[in-house]
Amino acid sequence: MAPTPVNDLTPAGNLGPATALVCRECGHRRELGAFYACEECFGPLEIEYDFGGLTRADIESGPANIWRYRGLLPVPANVADTPNTEPGLTRLVRADNLAEALGLQRLWVKDDSGNPTHSFKDRVVAVALAAARELGFKVLACPSTGNLANAVAAAAARAGIRSAVFVPSNLEQQKIITTAVYGGTFVTVDGNYDDVNRLASEIAGEQEDWAFVNVNVRPYYAEGSKTLGYEIAEQLGWRLPDQIVVPVASGSQLTKIDKAFQELIKLGFVEDKPYRVFGAQAEGCGPVSAAFKAGHDVVRPVKPDTIAKSLAIGNPADGPYVLDVVRRTGGAVEDVTDAQVVDGIRLLARTEGIFGETAGGVTVSVLKKLIDDGRLDPSAETVIINSGDGLKTLDAVSPVVAPSANIAPSLAAFRAAGLA
Repeated sequence: MAPTPVNDLTPAGNLGPATALVCRECGHRRELGAFYACEECFGPLEIEYDFGGLTRADIESGPANIWRYRGLLPVPANVADTPNTEPGLTRLVRADNLAEALGLQRLWVKDDSGNPTHSFKDRVVAVALAAARELGFKVLACPSTGNLANAVAAAAARAGIRSAVFVPSNLEQQKIITTAVYGGTFVTVDGNYDDVNRLASEIAGEQEDWAFVNVNVRPYYAEGSKTLGYEIAEQLGWRLPDQIVVPVASGSQLTKIDKAFQELIKLGFVEDKPYRVFGAQAEGCGPVSAAFKAGHDVVRPVKPDTIAKSLAIGNPADGPYVLDVVRRTGGAVEDVTDAQVVDGIRLLARTEGIFGETAGGVTVSVLKKLIDDGRLDPSAETVIINSGDGLKTLDAVSPVVAPSANIAPSLAAFRAAGLA
Protein backbone atom coordinates (compact mmCIF):
# COMPACT_ATOMS: atom_id res chain seq x y z
CA MET A 1 0.00 0.00 0.00
CA ALA A 2 1.11 3.60 -0.54
CA PRO A 3 2.85 5.21 2.46
CA THR A 4 0.82 7.66 4.52
CA PRO A 5 1.98 11.28 4.07
CA VAL A 6 3.64 12.48 7.29
CA ASN A 7 1.60 15.68 7.24
CA ASP A 8 -1.58 13.62 7.59
CA LEU A 9 -0.44 12.10 10.88
CA THR A 10 -1.41 13.67 14.20
CA PRO A 11 1.40 13.72 16.79
CA ALA A 12 0.69 12.53 20.34
CA GLY A 13 1.96 14.82 23.08
CA ASN A 14 5.02 17.02 22.62
CA LEU A 15 7.73 14.83 21.14
CA GLY A 16 9.92 17.57 19.69
CA PRO A 17 11.20 16.93 16.15
CA ALA A 18 9.59 13.46 15.93
CA THR A 19 6.92 13.40 13.23
CA ALA A 20 5.81 9.78 12.78
CA LEU A 21 6.48 6.12 13.41
CA VAL A 22 7.73 4.16 10.40
CA CYS A 23 8.05 0.41 9.92
CA ARG A 24 11.62 -0.76 9.39
CA GLU A 25 10.39 -3.61 7.20
CA CYS A 26 7.63 -2.25 4.93
CA GLY A 27 7.95 1.52 5.41
CA HIS A 28 4.33 1.97 6.55
CA ARG A 29 3.88 5.19 8.53
CA ARG A 30 1.54 5.87 11.39
CA GLU A 31 0.97 8.54 14.03
CA LEU A 32 3.20 8.87 17.07
CA GLY A 33 1.93 6.94 20.07
CA ALA A 34 2.57 3.89 22.26
CA PHE A 35 3.02 1.56 19.30
CA TYR A 36 5.99 -0.70 18.65
CA ALA A 37 4.88 -3.12 15.93
CA CYS A 38 3.66 -2.33 12.43
CA GLU A 39 -0.10 -2.76 11.97
CA GLU A 40 0.53 -3.97 8.41
CA CYS A 41 3.38 -6.50 8.72
CA PHE A 42 4.25 -6.62 12.48
CA GLY A 43 7.73 -5.25 11.75
CA PRO A 44 9.43 -3.03 14.36
CA LEU A 45 8.69 0.70 14.32
CA GLU A 46 11.17 3.54 14.63
CA ILE A 47 10.99 7.29 14.84
CA GLU A 48 10.96 9.62 11.84
CA TYR A 49 11.96 13.27 12.25
CA ASP A 50 11.97 16.76 10.82
CA PHE A 51 15.10 18.37 12.28
CA GLY A 52 14.24 21.78 10.86
CA GLY A 53 17.06 24.33 11.03
CA LEU A 54 19.05 22.71 13.85
CA THR A 55 22.73 23.74 13.90
CA ARG A 56 25.89 22.53 15.60
CA ALA A 57 25.88 25.79 17.58
CA ASP A 58 22.43 24.89 18.96
CA ILE A 59 23.89 21.64 20.26
CA GLU A 60 27.10 23.16 21.63
CA SER A 61 25.13 25.74 23.62
CA GLY A 62 23.04 23.05 25.31
CA PRO A 63 23.44 21.42 28.74
CA ALA A 64 26.39 19.13 29.55
CA ASN A 65 24.33 15.94 29.17
CA ILE A 66 22.26 14.15 26.50
CA TRP A 67 19.70 16.94 26.39
CA ARG A 68 22.15 19.02 24.32
CA TYR A 69 20.89 16.69 21.53
CA ARG A 70 17.19 17.18 22.35
CA GLY A 71 16.65 18.62 18.86
CA LEU A 72 17.55 15.16 17.49
CA LEU A 73 15.44 13.10 19.91
CA PRO A 74 11.69 12.34 20.44
CA VAL A 75 11.46 14.58 23.52
CA PRO A 76 9.99 18.03 24.29
CA ALA A 77 12.22 21.09 23.87
CA ASN A 78 11.97 21.73 27.64
CA VAL A 79 12.91 18.15 28.62
CA ALA A 80 15.87 19.36 30.70
CA ASP A 81 13.48 21.22 33.02
CA THR A 82 11.75 18.07 34.29
CA PRO A 83 13.36 15.85 36.98
CA ASN A 84 15.65 13.28 35.35
CA THR A 85 19.05 11.69 35.94
CA GLU A 86 20.81 13.91 33.35
CA PRO A 87 23.00 11.18 31.80
CA GLY A 88 25.55 11.52 29.02
CA LEU A 89 28.60 13.51 27.96
CA THR A 90 30.75 10.75 29.39
CA ARG A 91 34.51 10.59 28.80
CA LEU A 92 36.05 9.76 25.46
CA VAL A 93 39.45 8.52 26.67
CA ARG A 94 42.51 8.55 24.39
CA ALA A 95 43.75 4.98 25.08
CA ASP A 96 47.41 5.10 24.02
CA ASN A 97 48.53 2.37 26.43
CA LEU A 98 45.88 -0.09 25.27
CA ALA A 99 46.57 0.87 21.66
CA GLU A 100 50.27 0.08 22.11
CA ALA A 101 49.46 -3.26 23.76
CA LEU A 102 47.25 -4.24 20.82
CA GLY A 103 49.31 -2.72 18.01
CA LEU A 104 46.87 0.06 17.10
CA GLN A 105 47.90 3.57 16.09
CA ARG A 106 45.01 5.54 17.60
CA LEU A 107 42.34 4.18 19.94
CA TRP A 108 39.63 5.81 22.03
CA VAL A 109 37.43 4.32 24.76
CA LYS A 110 33.96 5.79 25.13
CA ASP A 111 33.58 5.16 28.84
CA ASP A 112 29.87 5.06 29.67
CA SER A 113 30.49 3.76 33.17
CA GLY A 114 30.40 7.46 34.14
CA ASN A 115 26.62 7.68 33.80
CA PRO A 116 24.45 8.10 36.95
CA THR A 117 23.84 4.35 37.45
CA HIS A 118 27.16 3.47 35.82
CA SER A 119 26.00 2.16 32.44
CA PHE A 120 24.81 3.43 29.07
CA LYS A 121 21.25 2.40 29.97
CA ASP A 122 20.70 5.77 31.67
CA ARG A 123 20.64 7.30 28.18
CA VAL A 124 17.85 5.14 26.76
CA VAL A 125 15.79 5.27 29.94
CA ALA A 126 15.95 9.08 30.09
CA VAL A 127 14.53 9.32 26.56
CA ALA A 128 11.91 6.62 27.25
CA LEU A 129 10.81 8.40 30.44
CA ALA A 130 10.44 11.73 28.64
CA ALA A 131 8.35 10.12 25.88
CA ALA A 132 6.31 8.05 28.34
CA ARG A 133 5.29 11.20 30.19
CA GLU A 134 4.08 12.77 26.93
CA LEU A 135 2.18 9.60 26.03
CA GLY A 136 0.35 9.57 29.38
CA PHE A 137 1.95 6.57 31.12
CA LYS A 138 2.06 6.52 34.94
CA VAL A 139 4.50 3.66 35.70
CA LEU A 140 8.02 3.11 34.32
CA ALA A 141 8.76 -0.61 33.86
CA CYS A 142 11.15 -3.05 32.17
CA PRO A 143 12.43 -6.58 31.83
CA SER A 144 16.21 -6.42 32.22
CA THR A 145 19.55 -8.20 32.33
CA GLY A 146 20.62 -5.81 35.11
CA ASN A 147 21.88 -2.44 33.91
CA LEU A 148 18.47 -1.41 32.61
CA ALA A 149 16.93 -2.41 35.94
CA ASN A 150 19.30 -0.02 37.74
CA ALA A 151 18.52 2.81 35.31
CA VAL A 152 14.72 2.42 35.35
CA ALA A 153 14.54 2.21 39.15
CA ALA A 154 16.76 5.28 39.55
CA ALA A 155 15.03 7.36 36.86
CA ALA A 156 11.57 6.61 38.29
CA ALA A 157 12.75 7.52 41.79
CA ARG A 158 14.16 10.82 40.51
CA ALA A 159 10.94 11.54 38.58
CA GLY A 160 8.75 10.69 41.56
CA ILE A 161 6.81 7.94 39.83
CA ARG A 162 6.42 4.21 40.42
CA SER A 163 8.80 1.68 38.84
CA ALA A 164 8.20 -2.02 38.12
CA VAL A 165 11.32 -4.00 37.26
CA PHE A 166 11.65 -7.70 36.32
CA VAL A 167 15.00 -9.53 36.12
CA PRO A 168 16.30 -13.13 35.97
CA SER A 169 16.82 -14.45 39.52
CA ASN A 170 20.41 -15.56 38.73
CA LEU A 171 21.56 -12.00 38.03
CA GLU A 172 24.81 -10.72 39.56
CA GLN A 173 24.18 -9.84 43.22
CA GLN A 174 25.67 -6.37 42.67
CA LYS A 175 22.94 -5.57 40.12
CA ILE A 176 20.23 -6.94 42.40
CA ILE A 177 21.32 -4.64 45.22
CA THR A 178 21.80 -1.60 42.98
CA THR A 179 18.24 -1.95 41.74
CA ALA A 180 16.56 -2.73 45.06
CA VAL A 181 18.11 0.30 46.76
CA TYR A 182 15.94 2.71 44.73
CA GLY A 183 12.66 1.20 45.97
CA GLY A 184 9.74 0.53 43.63
CA THR A 185 8.38 -2.84 42.60
CA PHE A 186 11.29 -5.20 41.92
CA VAL A 187 10.66 -8.82 40.92
CA THR A 188 13.20 -11.59 40.32
CA VAL A 189 11.99 -14.33 37.97
CA ASP A 190 13.15 -17.94 37.77
CA GLY A 191 14.14 -17.99 34.10
CA ASN A 192 16.51 -16.37 31.62
CA TYR A 193 16.10 -12.92 30.08
CA ASP A 194 13.99 -14.17 27.21
CA ASP A 195 11.57 -15.75 29.71
CA VAL A 196 11.41 -12.45 31.62
CA ASN A 197 10.86 -10.51 28.40
CA ARG A 198 7.90 -12.71 27.43
CA LEU A 199 6.36 -12.19 30.88
CA ALA A 200 6.81 -8.42 30.58
CA SER A 201 5.06 -8.41 27.20
CA GLU A 202 2.08 -10.23 28.74
CA ILE A 203 1.92 -7.80 31.66
CA ALA A 204 2.18 -4.83 29.29
CA GLY A 205 -0.95 -6.11 27.55
CA GLU A 206 -2.89 -5.91 30.82
CA GLN A 207 -1.47 -2.75 32.46
CA GLU A 208 -2.41 0.08 30.12
CA ASP A 209 -0.65 2.83 32.07
CA TRP A 210 2.68 0.95 32.43
CA ALA A 211 5.44 2.02 30.05
CA PHE A 212 7.74 -0.97 29.58
CA VAL A 213 10.65 1.03 28.21
CA ASN A 214 12.03 -1.76 26.01
CA VAL A 215 8.64 -3.21 25.00
CA ASN A 216 5.70 -0.87 24.38
CA VAL A 217 7.73 2.38 24.17
CA ARG A 218 10.76 0.71 22.55
CA PRO A 219 10.87 3.00 19.48
CA TYR A 220 11.48 6.01 21.77
CA TYR A 221 13.75 4.16 24.23
CA ALA A 222 16.05 2.92 21.47
CA GLU A 223 16.65 6.46 20.21
CA GLY A 224 18.57 7.23 23.41
CA SER A 225 21.49 5.13 22.14
CA LYS A 226 21.95 7.63 19.30
CA THR A 227 23.45 10.02 21.86
CA LEU A 228 26.51 7.75 22.08
CA GLY A 229 27.13 8.35 18.38
CA TYR A 230 26.48 12.10 18.64
CA GLU A 231 28.90 12.45 21.57
CA ILE A 232 31.67 10.45 19.91
CA ALA A 233 31.47 12.68 16.84
CA GLU A 234 31.33 15.91 18.83
CA GLN A 235 34.16 14.86 21.18
CA LEU A 236 36.34 14.00 18.16
CA GLY A 237 35.85 17.57 16.94
CA TRP A 238 32.76 16.90 14.80
CA ARG A 239 34.15 14.02 12.79
CA LEU A 240 33.51 10.27 12.64
CA PRO A 241 36.01 7.55 13.61
CA ASP A 242 37.25 5.13 10.94
CA GLN A 243 36.16 2.08 12.95
CA ILE A 244 34.01 1.39 16.00
CA VAL A 245 33.51 -1.79 18.06
CA VAL A 246 30.18 -2.04 19.91
CA PRO A 247 28.92 -4.75 22.31
CA VAL A 248 25.76 -6.50 21.09
CA ALA A 249 22.90 -7.62 23.36
CA SER A 250 19.59 -6.73 21.65
CA GLY A 251 21.68 -5.00 18.99
CA SER A 252 19.92 -1.65 19.38
CA GLN A 253 23.00 0.21 20.63
CA LEU A 254 24.98 -0.67 17.51
CA THR A 255 22.20 0.15 15.04
CA LYS A 256 21.42 3.47 16.72
CA ILE A 257 25.06 4.58 16.78
CA ASP A 258 25.04 3.98 13.04
CA LYS A 259 21.76 5.90 12.74
CA ALA A 260 23.33 8.81 14.65
CA PHE A 261 26.34 8.87 12.32
CA GLN A 262 24.04 8.87 9.28
CA GLU A 263 21.91 11.70 10.70
CA LEU A 264 24.99 13.83 11.39
CA ILE A 265 26.19 13.26 7.82
CA LYS A 266 22.81 14.22 6.33
CA LEU A 267 22.67 17.36 8.48
CA GLY A 268 26.15 18.35 7.30
CA PHE A 269 27.49 18.34 10.88
CA VAL A 270 30.32 15.89 9.99
CA GLU A 271 32.17 14.97 6.82
CA ASP A 272 30.56 12.18 4.79
CA LYS A 273 33.23 9.48 4.97
CA PRO A 274 33.34 5.67 5.13
CA TYR A 275 33.39 4.04 8.56
CA ARG A 276 33.26 0.42 9.63
CA VAL A 277 31.06 -0.95 12.43
CA PHE A 278 31.97 -4.14 14.33
CA GLY A 279 29.79 -6.05 16.80
CA ALA A 280 31.05 -7.91 19.88
CA GLN A 281 29.35 -10.86 21.59
CA ALA A 282 30.23 -13.58 24.08
CA GLU A 283 30.64 -17.10 22.70
CA GLY A 284 28.06 -18.32 25.23
CA CYS A 285 25.44 -16.00 23.72
CA GLY A 286 26.50 -15.16 20.19
CA PRO A 287 23.46 -15.62 17.94
CA VAL A 288 24.28 -12.56 15.82
CA SER A 289 27.93 -13.57 15.49
CA ALA A 290 26.86 -17.06 14.43
CA ALA A 291 24.48 -15.67 11.79
CA PHE A 292 27.17 -13.32 10.47
CA LYS A 293 29.72 -16.11 10.15
CA ALA A 294 27.21 -18.39 8.43
CA GLY A 295 26.18 -15.67 5.98
CA HIS A 296 22.58 -15.78 7.19
CA ASP A 297 20.10 -12.89 7.28
CA VAL A 298 18.03 -14.53 10.03
CA VAL A 299 19.29 -14.78 13.62
CA ARG A 300 18.55 -18.13 15.22
CA PRO A 301 17.78 -17.79 18.99
CA VAL A 302 20.12 -19.47 21.50
CA LYS A 303 19.97 -20.28 25.21
CA PRO A 304 22.51 -17.96 26.90
CA ASP A 305 25.37 -19.41 28.95
CA THR A 306 28.00 -16.76 29.64
CA ILE A 307 29.38 -14.59 32.43
CA ALA A 308 28.56 -11.55 30.27
CA LYS A 309 24.99 -11.46 31.57
CA SER A 310 24.30 -7.91 30.38
CA LEU A 311 24.71 -9.23 26.82
CA ALA A 312 22.84 -12.49 27.47
CA ILE A 313 19.86 -11.99 25.17
CA GLY A 314 19.34 -15.20 23.25
CA ASN A 315 16.76 -13.75 20.86
CA PRO A 316 18.03 -10.23 20.04
CA ALA A 317 15.31 -7.96 18.63
CA ASP A 318 17.69 -5.95 16.47
CA GLY A 319 19.95 -8.85 15.46
CA PRO A 320 19.02 -8.77 11.74
CA TYR A 321 19.58 -5.01 11.62
CA VAL A 322 23.02 -5.44 13.21
CA LEU A 323 23.86 -7.75 10.33
CA ASP A 324 22.66 -5.13 7.86
CA VAL A 325 24.86 -2.41 9.40
CA VAL A 326 28.07 -4.42 9.70
CA ARG A 327 27.72 -5.82 6.17
CA ARG A 328 26.92 -2.40 4.70
CA THR A 329 29.93 -0.78 6.37
CA GLY A 330 32.43 -3.62 5.82
CA GLY A 331 32.59 -4.62 9.48
CA ALA A 332 32.00 -7.95 11.21
CA VAL A 333 30.48 -9.57 14.31
CA GLU A 334 32.81 -11.70 16.44
CA ASP A 335 32.58 -13.52 19.76
CA VAL A 336 35.00 -14.51 22.54
CA THR A 337 35.07 -17.07 25.34
CA ASP A 338 34.37 -16.25 28.98
CA ALA A 339 38.09 -16.61 29.75
CA GLN A 340 38.83 -14.02 27.07
CA VAL A 341 36.14 -11.76 28.57
CA VAL A 342 38.03 -11.78 31.88
CA ASP A 343 41.32 -11.16 30.04
CA GLY A 344 39.72 -8.17 28.32
CA ILE A 345 38.50 -6.68 31.61
CA ARG A 346 41.99 -7.01 33.11
CA LEU A 347 43.75 -5.62 30.02
CA LEU A 348 41.56 -2.49 29.94
CA ALA A 349 42.04 -1.95 33.68
CA ARG A 350 45.81 -2.56 33.57
CA THR A 351 46.49 -0.30 30.59
CA GLU A 352 43.99 2.55 31.00
CA GLY A 353 42.76 2.48 34.59
CA ILE A 354 39.20 1.77 33.41
CA PHE A 355 37.37 -1.04 35.20
CA GLY A 356 34.74 -2.23 32.76
CA GLU A 357 32.01 -4.77 33.38
CA THR A 358 31.88 -8.03 31.46
CA ALA A 359 30.42 -6.34 28.36
CA GLY A 360 33.53 -4.13 28.28
CA GLY A 361 35.68 -7.25 28.53
CA VAL A 362 33.81 -8.72 25.57
CA THR A 363 34.46 -5.60 23.52
CA VAL A 364 38.18 -5.36 24.31
CA SER A 365 38.79 -9.04 23.59
CA VAL A 366 36.81 -8.93 20.35
CA LEU A 367 38.89 -5.90 19.36
CA LYS A 368 42.06 -7.92 20.00
CA LYS A 369 40.70 -10.91 18.06
CA LEU A 370 39.78 -8.75 15.06
CA ILE A 371 43.28 -7.22 15.02
CA ASP A 372 44.98 -10.60 15.38
CA ASP A 373 42.89 -11.99 12.50
CA GLY A 374 43.65 -9.01 10.26
CA ARG A 375 40.02 -7.96 9.98
CA LEU A 376 40.42 -4.57 11.70
CA ASP A 377 42.85 -1.98 10.29
CA PRO A 378 45.45 -1.19 13.00
CA SER A 379 46.35 2.09 11.28
CA ALA A 380 42.78 3.43 11.33
CA GLU A 381 41.35 5.55 14.15
CA THR A 382 39.22 3.25 16.30
CA VAL A 383 36.63 3.75 19.06
CA ILE A 384 35.38 1.05 21.43
CA ILE A 385 32.47 1.23 23.87
CA ASN A 386 32.78 0.44 27.57
CA SER A 387 29.09 0.25 28.41
CA GLY A 388 29.23 -0.34 32.17
CA ASP A 389 31.19 -0.33 35.44
CA GLY A 390 33.21 -3.33 36.59
CA LEU A 391 31.95 -2.88 40.15
CA LYS A 392 28.68 -4.43 38.90
CA THR A 393 30.33 -7.70 37.85
CA LEU A 394 32.96 -8.32 40.52
CA ASP A 395 32.37 -12.08 40.43
CA ALA A 396 33.93 -12.22 36.96
CA VAL A 397 37.38 -11.16 38.14
CA SER A 398 37.42 -11.91 41.87
CA PRO A 399 38.86 -15.45 41.35
CA VAL A 400 41.83 -14.16 39.31
CA VAL A 401 42.97 -10.92 40.99
CA ALA A 402 44.49 -10.42 44.44
CA PRO A 403 46.95 -8.17 46.33
CA SER A 404 50.64 -8.56 45.44
CA ALA A 405 51.42 -9.63 49.02
CA ASN A 406 50.15 -9.57 52.60
CA ILE A 407 52.86 -8.31 54.97
CA ALA A 408 53.41 -7.15 58.53
CA PRO A 409 53.36 -3.33 59.05
CA SER A 410 57.16 -2.93 58.91
CA LEU A 411 59.75 -1.74 56.39
CA ALA A 412 61.62 -4.99 56.90
CA ALA A 413 58.60 -6.99 55.87
CA PHE A 414 58.15 -4.84 52.77
CA ARG A 415 61.81 -5.34 51.82
CA ALA A 416 61.52 -9.07 52.42
CA ALA A 417 58.54 -9.27 50.06
CA GLY A 418 60.78 -8.05 47.21
CA LEU A 419 58.30 -5.48 45.92
CA ALA A 420 60.54 -2.38 45.78
